[in-house]
Amino acid sequence: MSNMKINVMVVDDHDLIREGLNRIISFEDDLLITGQYSNGEELLSNIKDKVPNVVLLDINMPIKNGLDTLKILKSLYRDIKVVMLTVENDKKTIMEAIDMGADAYILKESAGVEVVTAIRTVFLGEKYIDKSLIKVMFSDFKRGGEINNKEREVLDLLTNRELSILFEISRGLKNKEIAEKLFLSEKTIKNYITSIFKKIGVEDRVQATIYAIRNNIDEFYKTDNEKAEINLIK
Repeated sequence: MSNMKINVMVVDDHDLIREGLNRIISFEDDLLITGQYSNGEELLSNIKDKVPNVVLLDINMPIKNGLDTLKILKSLYRDIKVVMLTVENDKKTIMEAIDMGADAYILKESAGVEVVTAIRTVFLGEKYIDKSLIKVMFSDFKRGGEINNKEREVLDLLTNRELSILFEISRGLKNKEIAEKLFLSEKTIKNYITSIFKKIGVEDRVQATIYAIRNNIDEFYKTDNEKAEINLIK
């Protein structure tokens, strides 16, 4: 078993939040906190001394906030993975963070296991959105009614199988979970996802999730499957 540790830095202006994250991470053998800071300025002043693998970064902080810090981090340290940790759950903030290159977005009220999962996921090069946030995004996008007709037309090009897999991705399921649910191999699911991403023009699961939610994938998926069932009956 590898003794390699994932080095993590925590940036939050609340002492209790930092202490809580430190406690959660301290129970994990493969995770190690190498720095704790109260704002982005402190992080950027100290990060060069010991560059971490992952930064847990709050959005709302004094002196230098999370979005400004994220932008600088991604321009100077391309290999650092950034998990945005915040109480913010509005669409605009989420989209800004993702557009700037955030690797994960976690709500502070999420369970500790969600934070740990996010750290490990981004360290492996994948993107992550916490499942409770996905529910918020579904309702938020629906209220906004922002459906792009061209994007919706692309959904029509997906096969029923591809549509069902995109639907499960938008619900936060991982490849293994989707494979078990659809009675397919994990390798087959990976191949389908590669095809889906290419068709809808996205690069990762977070972008695919936003694409799906923005176009009301739950309603589209239901309608498309109802059509398929009717055709089977005919």
